[in-house]
Amino acid sequence: MKPKIKNEVAWQQASVLMQPALIRVIDNIRKQLEESTWQGTYQEVQTPYPGYTLCLQHQDRQVTFDVWDLCYQVCFSNYRSTHAEMESVDVEVDTSLLDETGDVDWNRLDTKAKQLVQEVFANLPKG
Repeated sequence: MKPKIKNEVAWQQASVLMQPALIRVIDNIRKQLEESTWQGTYQEVQTPYPGYTLCLQHQDRQVTFDVWDLCYQVCFSNYRSTHAEMESVDVEVDTSLLDETGDVDWNRLDTKAKQLVQEVFANLPKG
């Protein structure tokens, strides 16, 4: 599912946030994997659009996450992983991740990405 951005201003804001969000999400995944019993690998996918999945494995369990889906949850205030099932959804850019000049507020971005990735790992199957 791709988010549907409402206007040019939101498009510009999303453009500023997406690559930094990807960097912070991947870095926080790396940090979580260092402390976890789960092993992680990335796989390139082409459908429904080009991107990457994160495959986490522990013993006989495997869980897969869409990396762009995680980035969307960081960048947009109203995007949830349940939206991944839908064809498209109108989204609102989380403008709290931008400073007063419209640049990335790296501290807030990192905090939100870290919290999201911690939740992902906290909700992995136990066993």
